[in-house]
Amino acid sequence: MGTTKYIRSMGELTRKDHSICFRKNGKNVYIPIENTKEIYCLNEVSINTKLLDFLSQNHVVVHFFHYYKGYTGTFYPKNQDNSGKVLIKQVETFKDPVRRLKIAKSIVLGIGKNIYEALYHYYRHGKSDLKPFLDWIHQDFSEAVKTANSIPEIMAYEGNLWEGFYRSLVYFLPEDFILNKRVKRPPDNPMNALISFGNMLLYTKMISAIYRTHLDQRISFLHDPSERRFSLSLDLSEAFKPVIVYRTIFELVNRKRLKVEKHFDKKVNYCLLNEEGRDIFIEAFEARLQSVFTHKKLKRKISYQTAMKLDAYKLIKMIMEGQDFKPFDLKENL
Repeated sequence: MGTTKYIRSMGELTRKDHSICFRKNGKNVYIPIENTKEIYCLNEVSINTKLLDFLSQNHVVVHFFHYYKGYTGTFYPKNQDNSGKVLIKQVETFKDPVRRLKIAKSIVLGIGKNIYEALYHYYRHGKSDLKPFLDWIHQDFSEAVKTANSIPEIMAYEGNLWEGFYRSLVYFLPEDFILNKRVKRPPDNPMNALISFGNMLLYTKMISAIYRTHLDQRISFLHDPSERRFSLSLDLSEAFKPVIVYRTIFELVNRKRLKVEKHFDKKVNYCLLNEEGRDIFIEAFEARLQSVFTHKKLKRKISYQTAMKLDAYKLIKMIMEGQDFKPFDLKENL
Protein backbone atom coordinates (compact mmCIF):
# COMPACT_ATOMS: atom_id res chain seq x y z
CA MET A 1 0.00 0.00 0.00
CA GLY A 2 2.97 2.24 -0.60
CA THR A 3 2.94 5.47 1.34
CA THR A 4 0.11 4.39 3.67
CA LYS A 5 0.75 2.08 6.62
CA TYR A 6 -2.05 0.36 8.55
CA ILE A 7 -1.54 -0.71 12.17
CA ARG A 8 -4.23 -3.30 12.87
CA SER A 9 -3.08 -4.76 16.22
CA MET A 10 -2.64 -3.44 19.75
CA GLY A 11 0.92 -2.42 20.47
CA GLU A 12 3.38 0.44 20.80
CA LEU A 13 4.72 2.83 18.15
CA THR A 14 8.14 4.36 18.84
CA ARG A 15 11.07 5.88 17.01
CA LYS A 16 14.08 3.65 16.43
CA ASP A 17 16.99 5.46 14.75
CA HIS A 18 15.57 6.65 11.42
CA SER A 19 12.63 4.26 11.37
CA ILE A 20 9.25 3.82 13.02
CA CYS A 21 9.11 0.74 15.25
CA PHE A 22 5.88 -1.09 16.02
CA ARG A 23 6.25 -3.40 19.01
CA LYS A 24 3.72 -6.17 19.51
CA ASN A 25 3.96 -9.15 21.85
CA GLY A 26 7.70 -8.61 22.32
CA LYS A 27 8.42 -8.49 18.58
CA ASN A 28 9.44 -5.43 16.55
CA VAL A 29 8.29 -4.49 13.07
CA TYR A 30 10.17 -1.61 11.44
CA ILE A 31 8.56 0.91 9.10
CA PRO A 32 11.00 3.03 7.06
CA ILE A 33 10.19 6.73 7.38
CA GLU A 34 11.10 7.32 3.74
CA ASN A 35 7.99 7.45 1.54
CA THR A 36 5.67 7.01 4.53
CA LYS A 37 3.08 9.77 4.33
CA GLU A 38 0.29 8.54 6.58
CA ILE A 39 -0.35 5.91 9.25
CA TYR A 40 -3.71 4.43 10.22
CA CYS A 41 -3.97 3.17 13.81
CA LEU A 42 -6.99 0.86 13.76
CA ASN A 43 -6.49 -0.51 17.27
CA GLU A 44 -5.20 0.71 20.64
CA VAL A 45 -1.66 1.96 20.06
CA SER A 46 0.67 3.65 22.56
CA ILE A 47 2.87 6.50 21.30
CA ASN A 48 5.21 9.07 22.85
CA THR A 49 6.30 12.65 22.16
CA LYS A 50 9.63 11.50 20.74
CA LEU A 51 7.76 9.67 17.99
CA LEU A 52 5.37 12.57 17.38
CA ASP A 53 8.31 14.94 16.96
CA PHE A 54 9.91 12.51 14.49
CA LEU A 55 6.64 12.16 12.53
CA SER A 56 6.18 15.93 12.50
CA GLN A 57 9.69 16.50 11.13
CA ASN A 58 8.90 14.09 8.30
CA HIS A 59 5.36 15.40 7.68
CA VAL A 60 3.62 12.08 8.45
CA VAL A 61 -0.10 12.32 9.21
CA VAL A 62 -1.56 9.76 11.68
CA HIS A 63 -5.25 8.82 11.79
CA PHE A 64 -6.71 7.12 14.86
CA PHE A 65 -9.70 4.76 14.85
CA HIS A 66 -11.65 3.09 17.66
CA TYR A 67 -13.28 -0.25 16.93
CA TYR A 68 -16.71 0.82 18.17
CA LYS A 69 -16.57 4.61 17.71
CA GLY A 70 -14.84 4.62 14.33
CA TYR A 71 -12.63 7.57 13.42
CA THR A 72 -11.55 9.50 16.53
CA GLY A 73 -8.97 12.01 15.30
CA THR A 74 -5.83 12.90 13.37
CA PHE A 75 -2.30 13.88 14.36
CA TYR A 76 -1.70 16.73 11.96
CA PRO A 77 1.92 17.97 11.87
CA LYS A 78 2.62 21.66 11.51
CA ASN A 79 1.84 22.41 7.88
CA GLN A 80 4.97 23.01 5.83
CA ASP A 81 2.89 24.60 3.06
CA ASN A 82 1.26 27.49 4.94
CA SER A 83 0.37 30.46 2.75
CA GLY A 84 -1.01 33.67 4.19
CA LYS A 85 -2.21 34.79 0.75
CA VAL A 86 -4.24 31.63 0.17
CA LEU A 87 -5.68 31.77 3.70
CA ILE A 88 -6.87 35.36 3.22
CA LYS A 89 -8.42 34.54 -0.16
CA GLN A 90 -10.04 31.39 1.24
CA VAL A 91 -11.68 33.39 4.05
CA GLU A 92 -12.77 36.11 1.60
CA THR A 93 -14.34 33.47 -0.65
CA PHE A 94 -16.19 31.94 2.29
CA LYS A 95 -17.50 35.37 3.34
CA ASP A 96 -18.66 36.17 -0.21
CA PRO A 97 -22.17 34.61 -0.41
CA VAL A 98 -22.16 34.52 -4.22
CA ARG A 99 -18.81 32.74 -4.55
CA ARG A 100 -19.52 30.38 -1.66
CA LEU A 101 -22.86 29.44 -3.19
CA LYS A 102 -21.21 28.80 -6.54
CA ILE A 103 -18.68 26.37 -5.01
CA ALA A 104 -21.38 24.59 -2.99
CA LYS A 105 -23.48 24.12 -6.13
CA SER A 106 -20.49 22.69 -7.99
CA ILE A 107 -19.83 20.17 -5.22
CA VAL A 108 -23.42 18.92 -5.05
CA LEU A 109 -23.79 18.79 -8.84
CA GLY A 110 -20.54 16.78 -8.87
CA ILE A 111 -22.02 14.28 -6.41
CA GLY A 112 -25.07 13.93 -8.63
CA LYS A 113 -23.03 13.34 -11.79
CA ASN A 114 -20.91 10.65 -10.16
CA ILE A 115 -23.88 8.91 -8.56
CA TYR A 116 -25.51 8.91 -12.01
CA GLU A 117 -22.46 7.25 -13.57
CA ALA A 118 -22.11 4.69 -10.76
CA LEU A 119 -25.75 3.63 -11.20
CA TYR A 120 -25.84 3.90 -14.99
CA HIS A 121 -23.43 0.97 -15.12
CA TYR A 122 -26.16 -1.24 -13.63
CA TYR A 123 -28.90 0.30 -15.77
CA ARG A 124 -26.84 -0.57 -18.86
CA HIS A 125 -26.69 -4.16 -17.63
CA GLY A 126 -30.43 -4.64 -17.39
CA LYS A 127 -31.47 -2.91 -14.14
CA SER A 128 -34.20 -0.86 -15.85
CA ASP A 129 -35.88 0.03 -12.53
CA LEU A 130 -33.12 2.59 -12.03
CA LYS A 131 -34.33 4.74 -14.94
CA PRO A 132 -36.79 7.00 -13.04
CA PHE A 133 -34.12 7.94 -10.49
CA LEU A 134 -31.49 8.46 -13.19
CA ASP A 135 -33.90 10.72 -15.08
CA TRP A 136 -34.60 12.67 -11.88
CA ILE A 137 -30.88 13.27 -11.30
CA HIS A 138 -30.34 14.38 -14.89
CA GLN A 139 -33.33 16.73 -14.99
CA ASP A 140 -35.14 17.80 -11.80
CA PHE A 141 -32.24 17.50 -9.37
CA SER A 142 -29.70 19.28 -11.57
CA GLU A 143 -32.10 22.13 -12.36
CA ALA A 144 -33.08 22.53 -8.70
CA VAL A 145 -29.46 22.81 -7.56
CA LYS A 146 -28.55 25.26 -10.32
CA THR A 147 -31.40 27.60 -9.38
CA ALA A 148 -31.04 27.28 -5.57
CA ASN A 149 -30.56 30.52 -3.62
CA SER A 150 -29.01 29.32 -0.36
CA ILE A 151 -26.67 26.71 1.16
CA PRO A 152 -29.48 25.09 3.26
CA GLU A 153 -31.54 24.70 0.09
CA ILE A 154 -28.63 23.04 -1.71
CA MET A 155 -27.99 20.70 1.22
CA ALA A 156 -31.67 19.71 1.24
CA TYR A 157 -31.39 18.69 -2.42
CA GLU A 158 -28.20 16.78 -1.59
CA GLY A 159 -30.11 14.93 1.15
CA ASN A 160 -32.83 14.00 -1.36
CA LEU A 161 -30.16 12.76 -3.76
CA TRP A 162 -28.58 10.42 -1.21
CA GLU A 163 -31.99 9.14 -0.04
CA GLY A 164 -32.88 8.23 -3.62
CA PHE A 165 -29.48 6.61 -4.07
CA TYR A 166 -29.92 4.44 -0.97
CA ARG A 167 -33.39 3.36 -2.13
CA SER A 168 -31.95 2.36 -5.51
CA LEU A 169 -29.54 -0.19 -3.99
CA VAL A 170 -32.36 -2.72 -3.75
CA TYR A 171 -32.24 -3.17 -7.53
CA PHE A 172 -28.72 -4.60 -7.78
CA LEU A 173 -27.42 -5.69 -4.35
CA PRO A 174 -28.09 -9.00 -2.54
CA GLU A 175 -30.94 -8.97 -0.03
CA ASP A 176 -28.52 -9.25 2.94
CA PHE A 177 -27.09 -5.85 2.03
CA ILE A 178 -30.27 -3.89 1.44
CA LEU A 179 -30.28 -0.52 3.20
CA ASN A 180 -33.60 0.42 4.78
CA LYS A 181 -32.31 3.61 6.38
CA ARG A 182 -28.93 5.33 6.64
CA VAL A 183 -27.77 5.03 10.27
CA LYS A 184 -24.30 6.30 11.18
CA ARG A 185 -23.51 6.11 14.92
CA PRO A 186 -23.46 3.25 15.41
CA PRO A 187 -24.20 1.48 12.11
CA ASP A 188 -27.08 -0.95 12.57
CA ASN A 189 -26.72 -3.30 9.57
CA PRO A 190 -23.98 -4.57 7.22
CA MET A 191 -24.50 -1.92 4.52
CA ASN A 192 -24.44 0.93 7.05
CA ALA A 193 -21.25 -0.57 8.50
CA LEU A 194 -19.59 -0.60 5.07
CA ILE A 195 -20.69 2.94 4.22
CA SER A 196 -19.54 4.35 7.56
CA PHE A 197 -16.13 2.68 7.41
CA GLY A 198 -15.61 3.61 3.75
CA ASN A 199 -16.63 7.23 4.28
CA MET A 200 -14.28 7.55 7.26
CA LEU A 201 -11.38 6.20 5.21
CA LEU A 202 -12.17 8.58 2.35
CA TYR A 203 -12.50 11.57 4.70
CA THR A 204 -9.10 10.88 6.24
CA LYS A 205 -7.53 10.39 2.79
CA MET A 206 -8.77 13.85 1.86
CA ILE A 207 -7.33 15.26 5.11
CA SER A 208 -3.94 13.89 4.07
CA ALA A 209 -4.34 15.27 0.53
CA ILE A 210 -5.28 18.79 1.68
CA TYR A 211 -2.43 18.77 4.22
CA ARG A 212 0.01 18.86 1.29
CA THR A 213 -1.56 21.99 -0.22
CA HIS A 214 -1.92 25.63 0.91
CA LEU A 215 -5.60 25.20 1.85
CA ASP A 216 -6.91 25.55 5.40
CA GLN A 217 -8.89 22.44 6.43
CA ARG A 218 -11.24 24.42 8.67
CA ILE A 219 -12.69 26.80 6.07
CA SER A 220 -15.33 25.07 3.94
CA PHE A 221 -18.05 26.10 1.53
CA LEU A 222 -20.82 23.47 1.47
CA HIS A 223 -20.59 22.26 5.07
CA ASP A 224 -20.50 24.91 7.77
CA PRO A 225 -17.06 25.24 9.40
CA SER A 226 -16.93 23.34 12.68
CA GLU A 227 -14.69 23.16 15.73
CA ARG A 228 -14.68 19.36 15.80
CA ARG A 229 -13.93 18.39 12.22
CA PHE A 230 -11.96 19.35 9.13
CA SER A 231 -15.01 20.54 7.21
CA LEU A 232 -13.15 21.28 3.95
CA SER A 233 -12.25 17.58 3.77
CA LEU A 234 -15.97 16.80 3.99
CA ASP A 235 -16.60 19.18 1.07
CA LEU A 236 -13.93 17.80 -1.23
CA SER A 237 -14.48 14.13 -0.44
CA GLU A 238 -18.21 14.21 -1.33
CA ALA A 239 -17.83 13.83 -5.11
CA PHE A 240 -15.48 10.86 -4.61
CA LYS A 241 -17.90 8.79 -2.49
CA PRO A 242 -19.70 7.23 -5.49
CA VAL A 243 -16.37 6.76 -7.30
CA ILE A 244 -14.30 5.19 -4.54
CA VAL A 245 -16.39 4.16 -1.52
CA TYR A 246 -19.52 2.84 -3.23
CA ARG A 247 -17.81 1.20 -6.19
CA THR A 248 -15.60 -0.61 -3.67
CA ILE A 249 -18.66 -1.71 -1.70
CA PHE A 250 -20.59 -2.85 -4.80
CA GLU A 251 -17.64 -4.91 -6.04
CA LEU A 252 -17.02 -6.62 -2.69
CA VAL A 253 -20.69 -7.39 -2.11
CA ASN A 254 -21.69 -8.50 -5.60
CA ARG A 255 -18.61 -10.69 -5.96
CA LYS A 256 -19.35 -12.19 -2.52
CA ARG A 257 -15.95 -11.27 -1.13
CA LEU A 258 -17.77 -9.93 1.93
CA LYS A 259 -20.43 -12.12 3.56
CA VAL A 260 -22.84 -11.11 6.31
CA GLU A 261 -22.38 -14.31 8.31
CA LYS A 262 -18.58 -14.24 8.13
CA HIS A 263 -17.29 -10.67 8.09
CA PHE A 264 -19.50 -8.68 10.48
CA ASP A 265 -19.80 -8.33 14.24
CA LYS A 266 -23.54 -7.99 14.91
CA LYS A 267 -25.03 -7.08 18.28
CA VAL A 268 -28.43 -5.81 19.40
CA ASN A 269 -27.90 -2.14 18.50
CA TYR A 270 -24.91 -2.11 16.15
CA CYS A 271 -23.20 -3.89 13.27
CA LEU A 272 -19.49 -3.50 12.46
CA LEU A 273 -16.96 -5.07 10.14
CA ASN A 274 -14.90 -7.64 12.02
CA GLU A 275 -11.12 -7.76 11.67
CA GLU A 276 -11.12 -10.04 8.62
CA GLY A 277 -13.86 -8.02 6.93
CA ARG A 278 -12.04 -4.78 7.64
CA ASP A 279 -8.83 -6.12 6.09
CA ILE A 280 -10.70 -7.19 2.94
CA PHE A 281 -12.31 -3.77 2.66
CA ILE A 282 -9.05 -1.86 3.18
CA GLU A 283 -7.26 -3.93 0.54
CA ALA A 284 -10.01 -3.25 -2.02
CA PHE A 285 -10.29 0.41 -1.03
CA GLU A 286 -6.55 0.99 -1.45
CA ALA A 287 -6.56 -0.87 -4.77
CA ARG A 288 -9.33 1.42 -6.00
CA LEU A 289 -7.45 4.52 -4.82
CA GLN A 290 -4.25 3.47 -6.56
CA SER A 291 -5.91 2.32 -9.80
CA VAL A 292 -5.10 4.60 -12.72
CA PHE A 293 -7.00 6.15 -15.58
CA THR A 294 -6.12 8.55 -18.38
CA HIS A 295 -6.96 12.07 -17.29
CA LYS A 296 -8.59 13.74 -20.30
CA LYS A 297 -7.30 17.24 -19.57
CA LEU A 298 -3.79 16.29 -18.41
CA LYS A 299 -3.53 13.60 -21.12
CA ARG A 300 -1.63 11.25 -18.83
CA LYS A 301 -2.39 8.43 -16.44
CA ILE A 302 -3.05 9.34 -12.80
CA SER A 303 -4.49 7.50 -9.79
CA TYR A 304 -7.76 8.33 -8.06
CA GLN A 305 -5.72 9.36 -5.02
CA THR A 306 -3.91 11.91 -7.20
CA ALA A 307 -7.28 13.08 -8.54
CA MET A 308 -8.33 13.87 -4.96
CA LYS A 309 -5.32 16.14 -4.52
CA LEU A 310 -5.98 17.74 -7.92
CA ASP A 311 -9.45 18.76 -6.72
CA ALA A 312 -7.77 20.65 -3.87
CA TYR A 313 -5.54 22.45 -6.37
CA LYS A 314 -8.57 23.25 -8.56
CA LEU A 315 -10.20 24.87 -5.53
CA ILE A 316 -7.07 26.98 -5.00
CA LYS A 317 -7.27 28.10 -8.64
CA MET A 318 -10.86 29.19 -8.03
CA ILE A 319 -9.99 31.01 -4.82
CA MET A 320 -6.89 32.76 -6.16
CA GLU A 321 -7.68 33.27 -9.86
CA GLY A 322 -11.44 33.05 -10.15
CA GLN A 323 -11.41 29.92 -12.31
CA ASP A 324 -14.55 27.77 -12.17
CA PHE A 325 -14.30 24.93 -9.68
CA LYS A 326 -15.48 21.61 -11.08
CA PRO A 327 -15.07 18.51 -8.91
CA PHE A 328 -13.83 15.21 -10.32
CA ASP A 329 -16.22 13.94 -12.99
CA LEU A 330 -16.24 10.17 -13.47
CA LYS A 331 -17.86 10.31 -16.91
CA GLU A 332 -15.19 12.65 -18.28
CA ASN A 333 -12.48 10.18 -17.29
CA LEU A 334 -14.02 6.83 -18.22
